[in-house]
Amino acid sequence: MKTSVGEKIRSLRETKDIDLDVLAERAQLPVEQIIAIENGCPLPGLAPLIKIARVLGVRLGTFLDDSRGMGAVVSRSSELKESVHFSNHGSTDADNMVYHSLSEGKENRHLEPFIIDILPEEGQEYSPSTHEGEEFIYVQEGQVEVIYGKNTYLLEAGDSIYYDSIVKHHVHGYNGQKARILAVVYTPI
Repeated sequence: MKTSVGEKIRSLRETKDIDLDVLAERAQLPVEQIIAIENGCPLPGLAPLIKIARVLGVRLGTFLDDSRGMGAVVSRSSELKESVHFSNHGSTDADNMVYHSLSEGKENRHLEPFIIDILPEEGQEYSPSTHEGEEFIYVQEGQVEVIYGKNTYLLEAGDSIYYDSIVKHHVHGYNGQKARILAVVYTPI
């Protein structure tokens, strides 16, 4: 049985004897958000998970896959499976992004590659987030809008963007449309 992201965080936190309040303070997140994550509510995006991973001293991938292995990892498109659902609105309201890990099983990795299905949605306000590291996004299908600092970029299939994640940013389907992207996230441990 696959362990949820929240269960992994709780287990690591308890193993390292870190109280909820301490984790929240060090990760600069509301304690209510960590409780919601640990209790299996929809995940609020990568930024809070990256902050939690840094405090717990693990890589982001620790939360997103179950197996570990040495050597090369092959991900076949015919075997692509849903790994994690997120809400990228900075809240736990609803899932609107489905992440498919392309590195499941690779031990000691520094990059987190994903295929991300951005689900259609209407009338959302976007809350840009920030975290350490870098991100690369390549649009496979649809159109994607990227808010990056004070700039907004519209990307179409075949376009890409590479940026420092420390700058406030947000990625979503243009005009609430669905899209599919390849995203590679690097976060220093």
